[in-house]
Amino acid sequence: MAYYQLEKRNAVFILTMINGAEDNALTIEVVRELNDYLDEVENYQGSAALVLTSSDPKTWCTGMNLKWFAQQKADVMAEFAPLLESTLVRIALLNLPTIACITGNCYGAGAIMACTFDFRLMREDRGRFCISAINQRMPISQTMIEAVKLLPSPHAAQELTLTGRAYGGIDCLPRNIVDAIYPQQILLDKAIELGEELAEKDRVTYTHLKRGLRKNLASWDKAKKGNKLAGPQ
Repeated sequence: MAYYQLEKRNAVFILTMINGAEDNALTIEVVRELNDYLDEVENYQGSAALVLTSSDPKTWCTGMNLKWFAQQKADVMAEFAPLLESTLVRIALLNLPTIACITGNCYGAGAIMACTFDFRLMREDRGRFCISAINQRMPISQTMIEAVKLLPSPHAAQELTLTGRAYGGIDCLPRNIVDAIYPQQILLDKAIELGEELAEKDRVTYTHLKRGLRKNLASWDKAKKGNKLAGPQ
């Protein structure tokens, strides 16, 4: 089963989550396919930006698929957890501008994944952003906490993590959880517009500056991969 579709409009890669029937929830197969597409985007040699969106107008990503999780054996989960962590770090350090186009509900690991993007644009009238680990009595790893701390506002990162509150776009914007909110009809267009603007920046310089701002995760990545980063540096 395919969980994503990738297209390119001028300099902007648009990666669309298409498993809305399952709330675009994460399983090991979903995360593996995401990494396959990240390979393609990362290794592209020209100027580019990436937008991650959803075909579902109500849901962006609701985090781990708990139904799937309950059916898995320990060995699968032992593989899934580090795969998810490495994917979050990979997105955070990806060698081009990234934009999360949040079409609807964004919960749990889905919200943490959104935090790893350079910019977040959200639908203004529907969907909530929530890091729900505290509500589910589910501690998250230090790597995931560092991912949440990529939000521009330390207060927002702390509030989301420790309260488990769910905020709509109108409440996310003043808290600096998202960078802009738009009606559904123009949300993707605005994300692509931002992507086109950022794709005009020098990709090598952009990547260097981004990784400098995210040095905690960059150090994690270097330790795991021996400082070998793919694509244009």
